[in-house]
Amino acid sequence: MQNVLVIEDDIMFGKMLQNFLTRNSYHVALAQSKATALHLLQTFKAELVLSDLRLPDVTGMELLTELIETFQIPVVMMTSYADISTAVEAMKLGAADYITKPLQPDEVLAIIKSHLSQPQKKADKPVQKDAVEVREQTFIEGRSEASKRLSQYINLVGPTDFSVLIEGQSGTGKEVLAKRIHEFSKRKGQTFLAVDCGAIPKDLASSEFFGHKKGSFTGAVADKVGYFEAANGGTIFLDEVGNLSYEHQIQLLRAIQERKIKPVGGTQDIPVDIRIIAATNDNLKQAIANGDFREDLYHRLNEFSIQSPSLKDRTDDIILFAEFFLNKVNVQLDKQVIGFHEDVLKLFYKYNWPGNLRELQNVIKKATLLAQGDIIRVMDLPMELLHAPATTEKGGGLGLKSNEKEQIIQALKQADFNKTKAAELLHITRKTLYNKLKEYQIDL
Repeated sequence: MQNVLVIEDDIMFGKMLQNFLTRNSYHVALAQSKATALHLLQTFKAELVLSDLRLPDVTGMELLTELIETFQIPVVMMTSYADISTAVEAMKLGAADYITKPLQPDEVLAIIKSHLSQPQKKADKPVQKDAVEVREQTFIEGRSEASKRLSQYINLVGPTDFSVLIEGQSGTGKEVLAKRIHEFSKRKGQTFLAVDCGAIPKDLASSEFFGHKKGSFTGAVADKVGYFEAANGGTIFLDEVGNLSYEHQIQLLRAIQERKIKPVGGTQDIPVDIRIIAATNDNLKQAIANGDFREDLYHRLNEFSIQSPSLKDRTDDIILFAEFFLNKVNVQLDKQVIGFHEDVLKLFYKYNWPGNLRELQNVIKKATLLAQGDIIRVMDLPMELLHAPATTEKGGGLGLKSNEKEQIIQALKQADFNKTKAAELLHITRKTLYNKLKEYQIDL
């Protein structure tokens, strides 16, 4: 058994993490403070430390430095989404890695395994920029017309240095698309840093984006690297960019135009070379008309735009996504559910999915947890899915090869053989319908 020390002042969360790692064959000690951690390390030969960035008796950064200098132990920092820039600073000080809360079980295990199975870097060796990337996310190549069009746009714009604006409903996977664009770019080996603009307090936004100098304002006890400097050479993803205040829109516009930033309290400009990918589920054109969003910033961000399709526009991909999420959840929950009952798939095709991919993933998480056998049944689904109005009549969208032909014929009859209306009933494009008519030799 390998030894892991967890330093977390939230007792309930720390205990839960300790139990989880113990179940996965690690010997785990738990500390709620620096003092307890240092005492434990006198007898507990930890091979890796998982430490929260915020502790009651010391900052995570101070503890990180002491652990590395005194014990030469790899340290993985646990941080909230809004503190990623601080985690990047921790990496530069010698942290082995960082992980954002809420923690994903499979991600935690992967990181621990990675750092316990390879020789560690020396503490004073600076980390490479690609070491501070956000965790890898998986882009699914769909087979629907909307997904194929999306892949074409990514392949087209990825290798350029265009700023990209991704628009679409909440839950459609805009960050995954941004990461995919980054992977197709010349900056692939550099940092990809995601920033939730809606989670940044307005009075701290300048510091978060551009950093600050020690003593520049109350609470600035040390120099801080901002998101733009942390992502230098790579890509910065500005999620929900429409939430930025007008003042910070001006600052962002200046940084993009001049390709340089000035930390709060600083006197010297810092040149930055970054690609901007922004995302929003707001109507920015309407926000411009209302005076809430700068038109010049909009055009700077929108050198190329991509619409992130909703799940109801990707009906042909539902099983593909469902199976992907099922495999992922099986790992997280240590289960072996192999698939879905046919009645479940019918419900999936009928349902409107207002929460898009995020909702599908959550439904499968809950259903997998509740499943008693090796397949997910209707009884395992949440009630809102069972009683929601259907988007199509009998059978929902296409995808079940056993009755696709019957679904198409039924839809054509319901639409009085109007192929455009039939395609709408089946929730597919007119082109897809024509392809299916040819495939099944339906001549009506």
